[in-house]
Amino acid sequence: MSTYPLLMEPVLLPKIWGGRNLERVFGRALPPGEKIGESWEVTDLPQGVSTVAAGPDAGRSLHDLVEAWGPRLVGPVPLVEGRFPLLIKFLDAEDVLSVQVHPDEAACRQLGGDARVKHEAWYVIETRGDAAIYAGLKIGATREAFQAAVTDGAVERTLQRIPVKAGDCYYLPSGTVHALGAGVLVAEVQTPSDTTYRVFDWNRLGDDGKPRKLHVQEAITCIHFGEAPPTQQPRRHEADAWTTTTRLAACPRFVMDKVHAVEGFEKKLDVDQMLIWMILEGQCRLTTTGLTEPVLLKGGQTVILPAELDETVFAAESDCTWVQAAIPT
Repeated sequence: MSTYPLLMEPVLLPKIWGGRNLERVFGRALPPGEKIGESWEVTDLPQGVSTVAAGPDAGRSLHDLVEAWGPRLVGPVPLVEGRFPLLIKFLDAEDVLSVQVHPDEAACRQLGGDARVKHEAWYVIETRGDAAIYAGLKIGATREAFQAAVTDGAVERTLQRIPVKAGDCYYLPSGTVHALGAGVLVAEVQTPSDTTYRVFDWNRLGDDGKPRKLHVQEAITCIHFGEAPPTQQPRRHEADAWTTTTRLAACPRFVMDKVHAVEGFEKKLDVDQMLIWMILEGQCRLTTTGLTEPVLLKGGQTVILPAELDETVFAAESDCTWVQAAIPT
């Protein structure tokens, strides 16, 4: 059975804080009039499963291919509860998101239920205005000080505000309180979980005149008090005459790189592990033996390269840049 690049059809999530910048930046077709806050590019969760956009398996769900292809798709890495082991997104925040936190393994055991670990990393694609993220607590912000800030509706005074620009990348492990700021478009790589505890929503009221539901006690159980705020991880570069690869973030659950290839570069891919490419700029072509049509990729599209990929040639039709996600083996 052949295995070939899988161009994915995302799951779009309308959000009140979302925008239409995926359409403006990438030329992505979005539902008319919808504010799209999240585009789940690669997802195999009960809350949403992406499908194959083109090729012999067009319309087939990622979950079906996980079951059918098994290690030929994901390699030796374990599945997560029988599902694809990563969740890949674009996030477009026209307004600041709620302050939230995700549980680590210890918090999941304590909270029980359907709580799942969630580590994530944000690569900043574009910023507008006075763009920033909120990540981690200020030095000296104790549990007691944080709880008092929640009571006072002034959680911002305890948060580390980090100005960001295009090209920045931040790794946010479970237990890091955080919020994506207004005017920030990011590519997100994360573990496959949608467990999120909101602890503060900037004292906003909904259309019904009521505040959003918060999860204060669960969030306080998850937050790692006393840890230093996250910083950008040291970058490592590998380059030749045609390509540059920059390590953006790394943790035991995933690694995240930025890759750039110059126009005219062509090479047979030597893939020995599953890779996911989120194309940011340019256009490229993947030609696989046995397929009559190549996979054409442009900005805003996401493709999965299976661990056991049939012979495939990459060709850059213009200068190309993409975020690459992989799982350490």
